[in-house]
Amino acid sequence: MQVCSYVVRRAEGWQFRVSLDFVVDFMWWTEEAEQQDDRAEVILLLTDELPLGLAIGLRDQFAHVPEMDGWSAKEWGNYLKRQLEEQLTRQQLQHAGGNRDGYGRRRNDIQLRSSALSVRLVWCKAGIGGEEGTSAGVGSSARASSREGQGLTAGLGAGLGLGSSASVGENARLKAITNTSLNAGSGSLGGRDKETIRLAASRLGDALAGRALLAAELQQLLAERLPEVAPAWRSAAQYAHLQGRVQLTAGVAPATARANRAPLRGRARHPRCRRCGSEALRRTPCGSCGQSSCAYCEACLALGRSRSCTLLLRGSVGAGAVPRPLAGGTAGAPPTGSLLDRWGLSPAQRAAAGEALRFLAQPQEAMARGGGRAAGLWQRVLARCGAGAAAAAATAANATNATNATNATAATHTLPGIPRFLLWAVTGAGKTEMIFPLIQYVLHRGGKVLVATPRRDVVLELAPRIATAFPDEPAAVLYGGSPQRWENARLYLATTHQLMRFYQVFDLVIIDELDAFPYHNDPMLAYAAEASCKRDGCFVYLSATPPLNLQREISRGKLPHAKVPSRFHGHPLPVPRRVAMYPVKEAVQRQRLPGSLLHSLSESIQRGAQIFIFVSRIRHIDPIVGLLQRKYPAIPVGGTSSQDGERTDKVLQFRSGEIRILVTTTILERGVTVPKSDVYILDADSSLFDEASLVQMAGRAGRSKDDPAGVVIFASPEWTRSQRGAVKQIKSMNAIAYKNGFLKRQLFRGL
Repeated sequence: MQVCSYVVRRAEGWQFRVSLDFVVDFMWWTEEAEQQDDRAEVILLLTDELPLGLAIGLRDQFAHVPEMDGWSAKEWGNYLKRQLEEQLTRQQLQHAGGNRDGYGRRRNDIQLRSSALSVRLVWCKAGIGGEEGTSAGVGSSARASSREGQGLTAGLGAGLGLGSSASVGENARLKAITNTSLNAGSGSLGGRDKETIRLAASRLGDALAGRALLAAELQQLLAERLPEVAPAWRSAAQYAHLQGRVQLTAGVAPATARANRAPLRGRARHPRCRRCGSEALRRTPCGSCGQSSCAYCEACLALGRSRSCTLLLRGSVGAGAVPRPLAGGTAGAPPTGSLLDRWGLSPAQRAAAGEALRFLAQPQEAMARGGGRAAGLWQRVLARCGAGAAAAAATAANATNATNATNATAATHTLPGIPRFLLWAVTGAGKTEMIFPLIQYVLHRGGKVLVATPRRDVVLELAPRIATAFPDEPAAVLYGGSPQRWENARLYLATTHQLMRFYQVFDLVIIDELDAFPYHNDPMLAYAAEASCKRDGCFVYLSATPPLNLQREISRGKLPHAKVPSRFHGHPLPVPRRVAMYPVKEAVQRQRLPGSLLHSLSESIQRGAQIFIFVSRIRHIDPIVGLLQRKYPAIPVGGTSSQDGERTDKVLQFRSGEIRILVTTTILERGVTVPKSDVYILDADSSLFDEASLVQMAGRAGRSKDDPAGVVIFASPEWTRSQRGAVKQIKSMNAIAYKNGFLKRQLFRGL
């Protein structure tokens, strides 16, 4: 994308601006801003067309110095040429991997872009040199003395080479502006009147509020929801940007403004994607901006290509929509009874949900002390993503009007820690029911809630349960290919990848299955979750097996949490038993299963259980299915994996009992509940099965109140640390549940 660039002299100094439609900017600074006593004093058009990434880089590194008031047009041009050449040289160093010998052949890019700069005066405020529109002279001494002790110097007019009688008349000014090539392109204002563009900007700002979309995504949104705005989207977006409602940046931009001004020495720092926070390592020739090395992000490529010349728009929704504490309550003691009674929670569920509600009702300062100390988990994630990710978020977070929307100094700010709370609930504890009071609490106070989970199938399973629980609050359900992707709602249910399309909009973000793939250990998704939450919002995590870093934070008292150590039916978790057997690979080679395993399987079949058999390798599924079919010809046996196109149908058949034994991988370790089931984990000593996955797989058994005991078998030749840890964790939760009176004492076993 090509954009226009200009500098404007305001009361506080010179600012560098990027424009999608310069006619809109001219109208704003010469007419609209006057209502706020913020009218431009001087506007210099620098270039009609410049690749977006270069323009954003120039804007972010720009800083006012007093000497600029005396610069001539030539000096302005030389300044821009130096900055542009430095930026392009840096890009070529990155493309050449830091080897200066590798970028000399591409210096034609630098020469081409530098020669395209042409400084033109298009506006001078009345009082600077005579009538409004005059291009020379200085302001009155009264105004000069009231502005930082000095105003524009006489060198401004003289420096630009314009006498006091020189004037840019109305027709000449408009001709200079409308001759810019941008306004001839699609999406521009054209002949539309000012009131029309104001209305279009208002509607676009409303549609974009809380979203972070690439230009192509914005056009899709407008085509589906606001087709009347689509023809002039650039003009509308630019007007909304000047109002402070929309921030404009490049999809891929330099890591920090400060680093961009540093001398060219050492390893060239790669730019970062401002949508997902990942480092953009790849560069290719680009037909859109004309550069021979345009950076793009590979990490979030599935959501559309984010490039250095791709426009990224972030809609502002403001902050503080959800005041604290709850009206009628006091900090630390919200009226939780009325919020908890409706949902029929078990004692363990009620206790944990009550703790989470008290956390939400605390004043922001208390939550920050208890749950968001220093930077917390998300700050460390942002640190891994790079300072540029935090810079982009901090800059836009402070952009509430046209004055600070492009303030590059905010790029060095540090984001505050967002308060966090962990619901550590055993598998089958009913985590979904426990979040219902939290959702109700925030919705009733006018806030927005996001429930995010790593996998699409879990989203689809949760959607009807959420709809039943909140029939008067339609939820937007978002996943790849979702028909509701542009709907506005107060309650969202989404896969974690969809969070990259939101920006500082949610008062409460609930992350389900925090430890699951693909969310676990993915800084990109963690960055997206951080960016989607308001600065004064908070996170609630749900997990049966929280990552070790969170467990350490709990032990150090840095992460508020509540444990739910028992299931809703009041029975202990089934404790895994060990069965010694040779590896699955050897069983396949021998074409027979060991007697120790078959004996336990026969007991499960006789008691009428559905049987999960987990294996560590997809290639073992079919051979094990064949062995089981020969051994139990009267029992329906099936197998499925992530590569099985009929996976959904087979899971449904397993739920209904049409399949009695299902051989699978860890794709079914979560989110699948079968009332009467036993679990067998073959090769439980495999390095692919860590403690968390073993606990999750074991959690498929004993979930029903009609069959709470279940059977869990760890079958392997070795007894590993992961297996011992899983057994220890399960026994520990049973002990906590027993101690707190959550278990039926006469049924408790396993200590």
